[in-house]
Amino acid sequence: MKAPVEVEIKLRMATAARARALLRQHGFEIVKPRVFEQNLVLDDEHESLRVSGRLLRVRGAGKVVTCTFKSPEIPGRHKRRGEREFQASDFDTCVAIFAALGFSEKFRYEKYRTESRRGREPGHVTVDETPIGVFMELEGPAHWIDRTAKELGFAARDYVMESYGRLYEAWCAAHGTKPGDMRF
Repeated sequence: MKAPVEVEIKLRMATAARARALLRQHGFEIVKPRVFEQNLVLDDEHESLRVSGRLLRVRGAGKVVTCTFKSPEIPGRHKRRGEREFQASDFDTCVAIFAALGFSEKFRYEKYRTESRRGREPGHVTVDETPIGVFMELEGPAHWIDRTAKELGFAARDYVMESYGRLYEAWCAAHGTKPGDMRF
């Protein structure tokens, strides 16, 4: 069975307050209030998932635990990847099960996330407050992403396609810091 494809972009924002104001101004309403997330990227001892462009992640967002597998990126002007997810009842138990299968924590990143929607539109926008800056993430059909980004005052040249892991590595290089985990 073919995995559903996630289509998204990120947009850099000066502040979370500016991002929230911009979304309100354009009719978006908060559907999931601001929550702290911890994300663990897991891999085997050879980092075979990373090397092959795949990702295994366990996310704790409040009381919600989500396990995600992403396939390699599909080339294009939007970030596109096959994605499978399921919810688990306990973060630590989920991580322990993956560890028993040979997948241990390789990278941890944290953020505060607020999710918004506009009416019955097919996509949503998150405001992600991270230790390396604030980003809006637009996820949905490609045509919706392009139209919404334009309405919000952004062009395709503003699209950020990198993962938070890659953005963090670039931030560390620019600031002369050795990469570790992206934590507050």
